[in-house]
Amino acid sequence: MFINFYEKIKEFIKKYYKNIIFFVILYALFMWPLDYYIITGGGIMEVGDRIEVEKGATSKGNFNLAYVSESRATIATYILSYVIPDWERLKISSYTYDSLEDAKDVNFRSNIDLLNAHDHAIKNAYLKANKFYQVIKTELYIYYIDKDTKNSLKVGDKILEVDGKKISDLEDFKTTLSTYQENDSIQLLVERNHRKKKIDVTLYKKNGKLILGIYVNAVRTYKTNPVIKIKFKRTESGPSGGIIETLDIYNKLTRKDITRGLKIAGTGEIDSEGKVLTIGGVKHKLLGAVKENADIFIVPKGENYQECKQLKKKKKLKIKIIGVSTFDEALEKLERLKK
Repeated sequence: MFINFYEKIKEFIKKYYKNIIFFVILYALFMWPLDYYIITGGGIMEVGDRIEVEKGATSKGNFNLAYVSESRATIATYILSYVIPDWERLKISSYTYDSLEDAKDVNFRSNIDLLNAHDHAIKNAYLKANKFYQVIKTELYIYYIDKDTKNSLKVGDKILEVDGKKISDLEDFKTTLSTYQENDSIQLLVERNHRKKKIDVTLYKKNGKLILGIYVNAVRTYKTNPVIKIKFKRTESGPSGGIIETLDIYNKLTRKDITRGLKIAGTGEIDSEGKVLTIGGVKHKLLGAVKENADIFIVPKGENYQECKQLKKKKKLKIKIIGVSTFDEALEKLERLKK
């Protein structure tokens, strides 16, 4: 019986070998992943659909997040990126901190960056609008692990305790570590995949600084008045929507309607102090905003702004570009626009 089955397989391959080769090549071309991401263009989405403020003010215009379309490269898309002018190749290594990291680590950081964008947007908007906000919970996650450290920690681990002491926030974590010395062994209690683990780590010196070999990022939960709800899809991540989120929240908290009835798109990370930081992919995002007939494109000052101005001149784009370095500057420039 086994021999007959083996003979049938041989006969099938002999008869259909051309088809088999064709499908193998097809699979390799379109399914085999390469160590690249392909940027295939940009677009915009109305941020108001993702942010809900209790009894929030309405506006005649709207704020839109500019984004890029990004996918893991295959042999086919990698080849096409040399043919299609607006497609761009980026090595996965440009997203990772060292060769030991993988796409899972990159995706985790992108999701943390999005949560940080929400955090900073809420803080800056509520503070400026003179509305109540209060941090009610802080969670600490391992964002990056130094390649020289030797322990079993992983990117994404949530830190719960240091040597049996519960950690409440980032400052508490730093203060606790400052009480130790070089070569001290410290036991961290972390949560990984909903399970708690105790992991021993050792403090060491690098570039003259005493470090644990990890970079920790804080994710905060706020209590606000009025109540705010921010809901993004799982596929939407990264910090680049920060300034637009902040403007939209502020607009809902006040009665000024800073949109002036315009379709406003933009990009730019925002920090906890309201500074707007340089971001990637601005060329694709600007073209996406133009394609969607946006009136204004907000972008960080500096290299991002210069790149957009050059592209506007080169392609004769009909859109107003506003460069900003802070949330306050963005508000000032929007408030000076003509209705």
